[in-house]
Amino acid sequence: MRTKPSAPAPADAPFEADAGGVLTIDLDALAANYRRFQDTAPHAEVGAVVKANAYGLGLRPVAAALAEAGCGSFFVAEAAEGRAVREALKGRADDATIYVLNGLMPGAAPVFIEYGLRPCLSSLAEIEEWKAATHLPCAIHFDTGMNRLGLSPGETARFMADNDWSGGLDVALLMSHLACADDPAHALNATQRERFAHIVETLQPRFPRAVASLANSGGAFLGTDYHFDLIRPGIGLYGGNPFAARDNPFETVATAHARVLQVKEVPAGESTGYGASSTAEGVRRIAVLAAGYADGYFRSLSFPSLPDLRAQGGMVALAGRIVPVAGRVSMDLIVADITSLPEGAVSRGDMAELIGPAVPLDEVARRAGTLGYEVLTSLGERYRRHYTRGGRIPSGVAGNNKGRSVS
Repeated sequence: MRTKPSAPAPADAPFEADAGGVLTIDLDALAANYRRFQDTAPHAEVGAVVKANAYGLGLRPVAAALAEAGCGSFFVAEAAEGRAVREALKGRADDATIYVLNGLMPGAAPVFIEYGLRPCLSSLAEIEEWKAATHLPCAIHFDTGMNRLGLSPGETARFMADNDWSGGLDVALLMSHLACADDPAHALNATQRERFAHIVETLQPRFPRAVASLANSGGAFLGTDYHFDLIRPGIGLYGGNPFAARDNPFETVATAHARVLQVKEVPAGESTGYGASSTAEGVRRIAVLAAGYADGYFRSLSFPSLPDLRAQGGMVALAGRIVPVAGRVSMDLIVADITSLPEGAVSRGDMAELIGPAVPLDEVARRAGTLGYEVLTSLGERYRRHYTRGGRIPSGVAGNNKGRSVS
C-alpha cells in the first residue's frame, strides 16, 4: 500500500544525529485548524483548550502560536497549567483570559489571584470559597447531563432561585460540557443544549457581562444553536478527529518519526520479539525502530495482537509504503516487517513515520484500541521536538535534547 506524501523528518540537522525519534509540530497547521473553527462559528469567540501540555504537543509554543492566530481565551485543567500559560504569553498576550476547568481546590485562591486565573466553579462550596477570597471574575460550570464536574441539577436550581448568590460574585462565563458531541445524532446533545439554554436565559440578566459556552470541538459542528458566545475546541486544534463516524476536517499537526537502528533478515521459522508471538513461514526482512511504549507507541499495537485486545496491530510508513509492525512493541523498540519493500529501500539511519500524514493519528488510535487524545498525550519526552512554520523552525522555538519544548 502506497502512502500519501509525508513531510520529511528533520533528521539532517547536526544535533539530530543521536535522536532516536523526532516529533514535528506544524504551527501553521495548528493556526489553520483554529481558523477552521472560526469559519464554523463566525458569530462566536473561539477559545482553545491547552490542558495536558497542549494535548502533549508543548504548552508554551502552542499557546503562543494560538495567541498569534487571534486566540484570547485559554482553558487548562489545573492552576499550575494556567500559570504556565500566563508566563508563556507574557509580552505577547498579557491580557489573555485563562480559565481553569478543574475549578478551585481548597485554599488555592491565592494562586488564581496572583496569576489572574479564572476558576470554573463546579459546586456551591467552591462558589462560597471564591466569594470569600476575592471579587475577581470566575466561571460557573453547570452539569447538564455529563454527570461529571459542574453544579448538580439541585445546586443549579438553588443558584438560579436565590439572588443572594450574585452578591460579590463576578461571573464572566456560564458553561457546560457536552457528553456526546462525537455522535451528532445522539439525543443527549439536544437535551443538554435545551437545559443549558434555560440556565443562560435565567441567569444572564443577573450576570449581564457573562458569556455562555457549551461546545467543544465536536459540538462546534452540531449547528449554530450550540455555539452560544464562545466555543472551546481541543482535539480538533491538534489535528485529531472529534467525530466517531465522520471524516476528519482538520490538518495534521503532529508527525512522529523513529529512526531505523538496524535492517536484518530473519530466517524462515524464526520468531521476532518478546513472547515469540510473530513467526514467518519464509525469510523475513525487518527494520528495528528506536521507539516503543515509553514513547507513546502503545504495546497494544503489537502484531499479532496481545490476548484480550481487539486492536489490529500497528503500521508505519517507510520508503513511501505502509508496512506492518511484527511482534510485540517493547519499551524502546518496534520491529517493522519490510519484506514487501525492495531490497535496499530501507537503510540504517532512515526515519519511519509512526504518526502523521501517511499514518493518521486516529488510525493509530483505532488500531491501538484507544482515542487520538490518549495517543497525543502519551507521547514520551525522548522525541527531539521541532516547531515549524512555513516548513522552517521559527527563531527561538525549538526542542531541547530531552524532548521538552522551549520557547
